[in-house]
Amino acid sequence: MRSSHPRSAAVAALVATALATGLLAGSADAAEGAVSADPIRIHDIQGTTRISPLNGKQVTDVEGIVTGVRTYGSRGFWIQDPDADDNDATSEGVFVFTNAVPTVAVGDAVKVSGTVGEYIPGGVSSGNQSVTQISKPTVTVVSSGNALPEATAINEYTVPAEYAPAGDPAAGGSINGLTLEPARYALDHYESLEGMNVKIGTSRVVGATDPYAELWVTVKGWENTAKRGGTVYGSYESQNTGRLQIQQLAPLAQQPFPVANVGDRLTGTTEGPLDFNQFGGYTLVARTLGTVKAGTLAPEKTKPQAEQELAVATYNVENLDPTDPQEKFDALAKAVVENLASPDVLALEEIQDDNGAKNDGTVSAEQTLAKFTTAISAAGGPAYQWRTVNPEDKKDGGEPGGNIRQVFLFNPARVSFTERAPGDAVTATAVTKVNGKAALTHSPGRVDPANPAWADSRKPLAGEFVFRGKTVFVIANHFGSKGGDEGLTSHHQPPVRSSEAKRLQQAQAVNGFVKQILAEDKNANVLVLGDINDFEFSATTDALADGGALYPAIKSLPKAERYSYVYQGNAQVLDQILTSPAIKKFTYDSVHINAEFSAQNSDHDPQVLRFRP
Repeated sequence: MRSSHPRSAAVAALVATALATGLLAGSADAAEGAVSADPIRIHDIQGTTRISPLNGKQVTDVEGIVTGVRTYGSRGFWIQDPDADDNDATSEGVFVFTNAVPTVAVGDAVKVSGTVGEYIPGGVSSGNQSVTQISKPTVTVVSSGNALPEATAINEYTVPAEYAPAGDPAAGGSINGLTLEPARYALDHYESLEGMNVKIGTSRVVGATDPYAELWVTVKGWENTAKRGGTVYGSYESQNTGRLQIQQLAPLAQQPFPVANVGDRLTGTTEGPLDFNQFGGYTLVARTLGTVKAGTLAPEKTKPQAEQELAVATYNVENLDPTDPQEKFDALAKAVVENLASPDVLALEEIQDDNGAKNDGTVSAEQTLAKFTTAISAAGGPAYQWRTVNPEDKKDGGEPGGNIRQVFLFNPARVSFTERAPGDAVTATAVTKVNGKAALTHSPGRVDPANPAWADSRKPLAGEFVFRGKTVFVIANHFGSKGGDEGLTSHHQPPVRSSEAKRLQQAQAVNGFVKQILAEDKNANVLVLGDINDFEFSATTDALADGGALYPAIKSLPKAERYSYVYQGNAQVLDQILTSPAIKKFTYDSVHINAEFSAQNSDHDPQVLRFRP
């Protein structure tokens, strides 16, 4: 499985990095004094902030009971002092990084000598908090078979409602130097338990088992509950404090990790050390894992559109290309027909070129689309036609060599495509008038492709459709990813969301284009849709909607149903359909068929909007 803490740098390099980034916040004099005084205890190492006051120092004969042993990935073991101090801010547990497979066993009483360090999973640039550890250890086993320190319960009563303190402006927004307040802030509460033996009781699964043998639960069953069992991320201030990642200590070959979907329950007691990793932050690494009790969650099916309704959908099909197994094409096709009720227009994101990630200059996606539309027909769906604009090679980001792009599928028995001087990768479509009505100069065409906002990113695809004599403009998007953003458990609070700047520019470009259409015809039917890669409450969405040009249709749903993606146990919006003012009445459905399930055909849920032009 994936290492939760890939360590490649020597301790000296880590200390040097820590010095460069202000991690060595403790007083050197105080640390020297501590070393020369009474025997060092684990709570002395952990201290009352996120950074050890003994960071970079040698410690000798630190005593503790082994509470967990990890033989893969970041190999080492956790020890805990059974004789706790009276300060809730100081953890009584610590990780001992051995690099080699540890030779100790759970229940051993040990003395550990080594170097105290602060390891940052993912590196300094990730913004992640650090893990206090002892490295280059010399370990002496004093006795074996000892009782473990009683596990500290993590539950709705112990985890505070407030997520994190505000970062210190003088430290660049970091919370590293702040004294922990575990009774006030959830992140401080978890940090005060770092490395300790903890336990949870029966908890609801809010993030399905992933390919890396991990799942997410909530210890607060009532917190921002989604209609189908998840936990909704509804604002930057509702981070959902009860979320906790679960992994297991046992190697997968020895004990397969349970398969769980959102809404299932992890029953009984799950107990083990509390770790911190780059793929979600605080993680209970289970020595004893509860039992998954399956729920009744099933993939949703949207209702078919009425005869006079136009159904328009968007679906990120996750790097689809002809080298994918036929089973993926068939599963996606079945979803289009059975779960999406064969929409009249379907905007696809992440359609790759004809040989996928092979980086040989190929940009055509004709084979990909032929294979997909054939699969849809075989599943009982319509004989979809497609329109797209091939990108320039290696200019649109995504998987190297894949040349992902947006594509329109449409059912010619229900809707027609108005082809007008089809554009190419570098030619911008514009708004003009034809017979007194707004029209595109290129259909299909790209919106403002030379704009720096689209550098190394997918350019919007615009097209004109006619349904029952009415023109509908559809603009398919795949905005820049959230890559580079800091996680919610960052040591910067609030976390740095650097990727937003590009999406804001992209949203402004699309909003400006929609305004051009509306300037020619204020009653134009315009749909902006796709993988927006941002939340319905974000500045990106606000910029798309600016001036009343568009309305985020997902806001028409109850809050408990607003999500298309599940990330680290948070059900959130990434995929959207936005409507122009003329589209006053519609029905909207976020069709949950992937994001909540361990078995996925894509990691996104498709969106469908039905209206009468």
